[in-house]
Amino acid sequence: MSAPASAPGARHTSDQPRFKVYRAVLPEVCPTDPARMALTGDAGGRCEIFTWNARTGRARQVTDRPHGTLHCAVAADAAVWWFDEDRDGHGIWRRQDFPGGPDRPALPGVPAGAPRGLAAAGDTVAVGLGGPDGLSVYLGGPDRTARLVLRVAGAAALAGLSADGGLLAVTTTAAGPDAVTVYRTDGSPVARLSGRHGRVWSLGFAPAAPDPASAAPGPDRPVAELLLVRQHGTGYAPATWSPGSGLHTHSWCGFDTEITARWYPDGRRVLVRQDRRGRSHLFTADLDRRTLEPVPTPPGTVLDAAPRGDGDVHYLWTDSATPPRLCSTAGTPLPTVGAPAGRVPGRHTELWTDGPDGPVHTLLGLPATGADRPPLVFLVHGGPTDHDRDAYDPMVHSLVASGYAVARVNYRGSTGYGPRWRAAYREGVGLTQVADLAAVRADLIRRELARPDAIGLWGTSWGGYLVLLALGTRPDLWQAGVAVKPVADCALAHRSGTPALRALDEALFGGTPEEVPERYARSSPLRYADRVRAPLLVVAGTRDTKCPPGQVRAYLAALTAAGVPHEAMWLDSGHDGYLGGDHVAVLRRAMAFLGRGLHGPRREAHRTPRTEGHGGEDGSGHAAGAPGDRTTDAGTTGRDTERR
Repeated sequence: MSAPASAPGARHTSDQPRFKVYRAVLPEVCPTDPARMALTGDAGGRCEIFTWNARTGRARQVTDRPHGTLHCAVAADAAVWWFDEDRDGHGIWRRQDFPGGPDRPALPGVPAGAPRGLAAAGDTVAVGLGGPDGLSVYLGGPDRTARLVLRVAGAAALAGLSADGGLLAVTTTAAGPDAVTVYRTDGSPVARLSGRHGRVWSLGFAPAAPDPASAAPGPDRPVAELLLVRQHGTGYAPATWSPGSGLHTHSWCGFDTEITARWYPDGRRVLVRQDRRGRSHLFTADLDRRTLEPVPTPPGTVLDAAPRGDGDVHYLWTDSATPPRLCSTAGTPLPTVGAPAGRVPGRHTELWTDGPDGPVHTLLGLPATGADRPPLVFLVHGGPTDHDRDAYDPMVHSLVASGYAVARVNYRGSTGYGPRWRAAYREGVGLTQVADLAAVRADLIRRELARPDAIGLWGTSWGGYLVLLALGTRPDLWQAGVAVKPVADCALAHRSGTPALRALDEALFGGTPEEVPERYARSSPLRYADRVRAPLLVVAGTRDTKCPPGQVRAYLAALTAAGVPHEAMWLDSGHDGYLGGDHVAVLRRAMAFLGRGLHGPRREAHRTPRTEGHGGEDGSGHAAGAPGDRTTDAGTTGRDTERR
């Protein structure tokens, strides 16, 4: 998201780059003064934190760090919290008064770690930090020394603090035996919610009632109520847990595809966002009256939505032809996103291809030049629990404007199509998804929308993994490939990755590499490196902990030994990056590489801003959130448990 043009004091220089970065997310809002907000914006090609005052329409730059800043929040006293992390993703929370002033540690006494959740109840704040041994949760307040209250081994994140400050929610793997655990602030467990018979995601405790008279515990208002989403049968539904009533699934409010939800400030209604077949729908669910009402939004995708006071809903809307824009149902002034103006060139449509587990959905962008069967690029999404949306994508913009057709395939395993589609891996991990890419390729050729001698692949993270696997297992189908920060050796990536990603791998493969070695080997691109025929560009990060550099180097060595033509580009960054220069460098290199491999238009890459998305330095901007975002969307496993 670009900094608003009216931002006073934004520290830009005369030699700043001509590109900008933007991050398509909603601003964080002060719980006691909704006009005061904080957001990530552009500062000379870096992501930095800005304030936004809806009353004055003015912004102010808060942070100025060489490698950018991403995480922020606004406390009840309107102080801006931001995460001061090093290039390996470890750091501490700092705070600055909303009008400005010196930065200071937000919770004195808390050591450095990776951000794993932030929750507040009045002036009491809980911070989750990740380290080699798992999650540590600290409790404190502004300028008060915090105390360690909880340690949880393995992959875990803080998911909420009750309004009375007495309970903590911690989430792990949504399908695990302790998907969500509620603890007292002395560290003792209160309840463990299993995901073994249907995934469970925690979405936070109900806020304190705005009317103090309604805050008293009673039959209609528990002392603490935790909002969840449960997968049940063939769909998903909101659920709640409270100390007195236990777990209750609101099955009357069921959906056939993935949802997420947020509490309204009254603590009795929730705003539900459904992702369905590449598009989004908003609803207000009243848990007491058992009613579900749609919230009108234009057709397309709602990237994020949040209920505010007085019934207002802030949401971030887009479609494939329209860059994201912030909207308010009550007309509240919101900062501009900073995306390109106008519509994306070309024609944007979709198609469905028959498959063994149902039709495969593809979003298709076609250039406006009218060229007969232009070169085609498959932009392969990551995750794997994610999906491509009817949403603006800077890479689609760049490619279509440069004369390429673009296919975005929601292969089996993608979210947005229901539990059965999400669990469909009949050909094996990765191989199932490659089969869907090949089927869509054949369908596009049959429909005379592509020619078989000019088709390339481009993906990042798990999408980059699928690019490598497709090039090796079906080498005759592709003429070029770009894999950015990919998984290249499944077993080695498991051994050298994070605890959260090891848990993801074990869920996908049904065990560790030692327990099911053949499954890992069969799905590993390294096994097929000597079969690759198409020219290949591999981009990797020297600080990447999700797709570690060692396994990429092993794959590159195998390509060299087999005489496979390839190029390598190394970035001094982690899996996610906040520097616009890195994104643009990858974009330019990849566009030139594809132009040679596909004999495509040899024009300069169409320069578009980069959306900070889950993919890292690919420029893809698949709009599902922010890199390193530690909150959990229902229907997904959360950023730390996906490579994206």
